[in-house]
Amino acid sequence: MEYTPPPRFVRLAEANRPAVPLTIDAKPCTALEGDTLLVALMCNGRRARDSEFGDGPRAGFCLMGACQDCWVWTPQGERLRACSTPVAANMAVLTQPPAQHWPVTQDLAESLQRHGQPLPVRATSASEGTA
Repeated sequence: MEYTPPPRFVRLAEANRPAVPLTIDAKPCTALEGDTLLVALMCNGRRARDSEFGDGPRAGFCLMGACQDCWVWTPQGERLRACSTPVAANMAVLTQPPAQHWPVTQDLAESLQRHGQPLPVRATSASEGTA
């Protein structure tokens, strides 16, 4: 059975709004109508993303769309501010940039392997361009 992290936000009010299905990192979950993506992430035990400058999880900072700390991505590579983007039915979001949009050069592949990290799925080599 897969581990489900506990919610980071606990809804205390307005729990009677209609449920909205969405996927986060290809895992089905629900939010409530009117929630932002950040609320959906936190209520489902998720973080917005990992810091690209360290290993710290990010969960939004300003909560008004100014700091860019809550970026998430669509599978097509579009960035969304989770704190100000409302959820929509059947929306799909990723907490890491989609791998097919980033070429994996030889030095990056070697570095990932050296640190025991998997190569991104659907990645291409720099000579092939991006998918």
